[in-house]
Formats: sequence, structure tokens, C-alpha cells
Amino acid sequence: MKRCLFIWCLAFPTVCLAQPTLDECQAMAREHYPAVRQYDLISKSEAYSLSNVARQWIPQVSLSAQATWQTDVPSYPEQFTGMLEAQGVEMPGLKKDQYKLLLDVNQPIWDGGQAKANKAVTKADAVASRAATDVDFYALQSSVDNLYFGILLLDERKEQISAMITMLDSNLCKLRSMVRNGVAMQSDADEIEAEKITIEQQLSQIAVSCQNSRKMLGLFIGKDVGAEPLQRPDYIDINLQPNARPEEIMLDAKMSKLSAQERLIRSAGMPKVSLFAQCFYGYPGFDYFESMMNSDWSVGGLVGVRAVWNITALYTKKNSIENLRNAQQQLVVQKDVFNFNNQMQIAKENGEIAQLKQAIADDERIVALRTSIRKTAESKLNNGIINTTDLLRKITDETTAKMTRSSHEIELLQKTYSLKHSTNQ
Repeated sequence: MKRCLFIWCLAFPTVCLAQPTLDECQAMAREHYPAVRQYDLISKSEAYSLSNVARQWIPQVSLSAQATWQTDVPSYPEQFTGMLEAQGVEMPGLKKDQYKLLLDVNQPIWDGGQAKANKAVTKADAVASRAATDVDFYALQSSVDNLYFGILLLDERKEQISAMITMLDSNLCKLRSMVRNGVAMQSDADEIEAEKITIEQQLSQIAVSCQNSRKMLGLFIGKDVGAEPLQRPDYIDINLQPNARPEEIMLDAKMSKLSAQERLIRSAGMPKVSLFAQCFYGYPGFDYFESMMNSDWSVGGLVGVRAVWNITALYTKKNSIENLRNAQQQLVVQKDVFNFNNQMQIAKENGEIAQLKQAIADDERIVALRTSIRKTAESKLNNGIINTTDLLRKITDETTAKMTRSSHEIELLQKTYSLKHSTNQ
């Protein structure tokens, strides 16, 4: 089995060593980003809060104990006390120290819409929190794009410089042969070799930069990005009609939360109606006459309907609502500013894409001309009618033209995906 697997890996090395595409990097970065756990935490918090809101309709039970001493208590008239004493009846009356254990059960019937408003606030808060997390992931996408296209650009420069070194090697071999045959000077070969060493230094610096960028991309996606070239993404056509961005959705969610909070403020000023039942154990009992005759603790109870209206909530109601509406207006302004800036960004990127397309068309012609000029210069060198300085300049011009073309191609892709990001497509 192991032997078959080894043979399969040799037969299909590109499958085993395939580099992740841009879309795969985006997906892996999203899964690897620590903030992804925030979604689960938000859902749990929402579930707990909604459960607490639902329990507002469960009978509310409270148990209290009270011990008091008071300066005066109800007593018999003196004439009545005298009559009782004449008949030999002892009625000491109520004591000034009194005790009470009370079990109170309250069942809400109508809460003025407070539970419904609390539920709306909880859901709106969860939506706003998820939207804020979406904004973080949207920024993450832009970072991954920049790293990916940066690596593509560095790889392209490495490839062009390597091709330049190959050309220098080829011409250096020719010059060394000409030096041996006495038709060229050693200084000419030395000049080519010095230029080659300089270019190799540049290649080493680019390789280090590329390695660092690959490490950073690996940290984002949670996977090591090897030295193999990354795959260029396909060019895509973008519809300039943008979709709603996560930032807009987050602002809308915040506005919905403020609306829910307004309903909660209004419900706070409404009366609350409930059924209640109380069970009493202590001294004195409900029957004061019995408690005047003896100090035994007794049990009692009562049931009824209770209405409570917290009028103090009306004092700040108007200001609180106006404050929320002011905050909503601020969010409207923020959304308008964001849309304006986003439209400006879309127009700018679309213009840059048009310029890059024209530049690439010009680059193709320039590269063809520079290649033809370089080949002519090499032919002249073989015939001994051009010096090495002119040849080096022609090679450098061709390499620069190719690097410019590659840079424009990758920049066009990057701008296209940036426009895709701006329009949320």
C-alpha cells in the first residue's frame, strides 16, 4: 500500500504539492482567523438572553423575613379592658415586637410590551455583533489579497531576473571564448560577470522578501506556503452596481437596535398588571383580635390582582427617545459618508483598470521591440561591432520592459479583485 502511494505521488507531483488558490486562501484564512469563534459566542449569548426574556412570564417567587419593634400598637379601649378584667378574661393585646415570614408569588399578565421589546433588543444586538465580525473578516480578505498578489509580483520578478542571468551567462560564455581567441578584451568579460553578480544579489534580496511574504500568508491561512509558484487567479468582469457591504449591514443593524431600544423605553412607562398570591406566617396574624388574646404565630394568605405604574419613567422618556433618534441620525450620516467614499473608490479603481489595460497593450509592443533590439545587439557582439556596455543596456532594457509588463498584469488582477472587494461581489 505504501509503495503504491509513493508511486502515485511520483506520478502526480502537482497534486501532492499543489499550492492553494486565492479563493482557497480566503476560505482557509476565514476558518483560521481567531474571530471565527466569535460567531458561536454571539449565538450562545443570544440564546441565553432570549431564554431569560422568556422566563419573565414564569411566576416570580420571592421569600422574605422581617422582624420589627414599633413604638405603638393597636389596643383595647380602657372601658373594654375594665369589663374584661371584671369577668376574669385576660387579653394582653398586641406586642410591640412583631415577626413575619412571607412567600410572594407574582404572575405577570401584561408588562406593557417590555418582554417583547427586550426580545427585539437582544436579537438586534446579536445581528449587530455578527455584522461587526463580518466587517473584520472583510478587512481580512483585503489583507490576504494584498499578500497573495505581492507574492505573485515577487515571483514574477524572480523569474525575469533569472532569465536575465541566463542571458548574461550565455553572453559571458561567448565573451570568454572570444577572449581566448584574442578578439575581445578580458575587461569586457569582467564587466558582464560583475553585472551578473549584481543581478544575483538583487535576486537574493527578492527571494528573502518573497519568503517573508509567504510566511505571513501561511500565518493567515494556518498552512505552510511552500516555495512553489502561486497560481494566478483568472481575470473577472465586475458589475459596477455594488451590493451591500458588511459595513452598511452593520450600520443598519445598529439602527434596528436603536429602534428596539426606543420601544423598550416606551414600554418602561406603561403600567404592569399581574396576579399575585401571598402566604404569611408570623405574629401578629391577619386576625388581630386573636393575636391580642395570645402571641402564637399563625398562617394566613391572600390572592389578588396588582397594577403597578412607574410614573418616574415618564420623566426621562422624551429625552431618552430624542437621544436615540439623534444617534440614528448619526448612523445615517455615517452610512452616507461610507457610500460616498465607496463610490469614489469604485470610480478610482475602475479608472485605474482602464489605464492598466492600455498600459499592458503598450507593454506588449515595447517588449517585442526590446527583445528584437537585444537580439540584434548580441548578433553585433558576435561580429565584434558592439561593446559590452551597450549590450548590458539592451539586456537591462528588455528585462525592465518584461518586468513592467508583468507588474502591470498582476496589478491589473489586483485592482480587479480590489474592485470586486469594493462592490462586494
